[in-house]
Amino acid sequence: MKVVSLGDVRLAVEDRGRSRSSSEPILLLVHGFPLDHTMWQPQIDYFGSRGRVISPDLRGFGGSSNAAGSPVSMGTYAHDLNALLDRLEVDRPIAFCGLSMGGYIAWQFCAKYASRLAALVVCDTRSIADTPQAVAGRMELTKRVLAEGIDPVKAAMMPKLFGPETVAKQLPCIADTVAAIERASPIGVAAALVAMAGRPDMTASLAEIRVPTLVVVGEHDVISPVEEMRGIAERVPGAEFVVIPGAGHMSPLENPAAYNAALERFLREKTGWA
Repeated sequence: MKVVSLGDVRLAVEDRGRSRSSSEPILLLVHGFPLDHTMWQPQIDYFGSRGRVISPDLRGFGGSSNAAGSPVSMGTYAHDLNALLDRLEVDRPIAFCGLSMGGYIAWQFCAKYASRLAALVVCDTRSIADTPQAVAGRMELTKRVLAEGIDPVKAAMMPKLFGPETVAKQLPCIADTVAAIERASPIGVAAALVAMAGRPDMTASLAEIRVPTLVVVGEHDVISPVEEMRGIAERVPGAEFVVIPGAGHMSPLENPAAYNAALERFLREKTGWA
């Protein structure tokens, strides 16, 4: 891990491997809420031995700092990532891969920094905005996190993250995810909750995406259900759609073999990843 200063925040980032050709894109892995880069460990290990993989902790999560008092939006996180790529001297297009909140950030990155993209991968995410009821729930959870710490978020999120097969087998990824949540800063989590509550509906913009796109969802995802994700894929021109068997919301962790195979095939066919 290295720490990169971006002015008002410092981002911890895993920068693994090397590109093997000048045409091979760099894989950027963007974690979901309320996690950190370690949710991508099976992908960092697999793809980091085949090319260059960059996986940061978003501001307020993992080893990254907060900008206390500063408002945060999905656009803020996208701006951070663009600045991080500049600081890491990334001089070629990237394959942006985001899960859940990382997908919300992906839509903003597409809108603001499309010239940096060789491909887009969105996993277990949504394009619609929160309903008024969901906004109210996030704001109430924000108050509780600031008053009580991270436990209310852990209690709210853990029952929804994993599919029944993962839970039945008590796979190690469950304990790893609990540990990642516990590392998150309450201030960073609260800021992200407000940002998610205020995110815009990006559904209409899906038709404007002009890079190869892969849409991935876990078979048993209850947060971003299969049919909703299929609808996203149908709106993005030429997008591919993959369902990961046996997985819930955390598809890259729950079934990494199937997930990695789908991602590797897509990158090889669409971007020239060796």
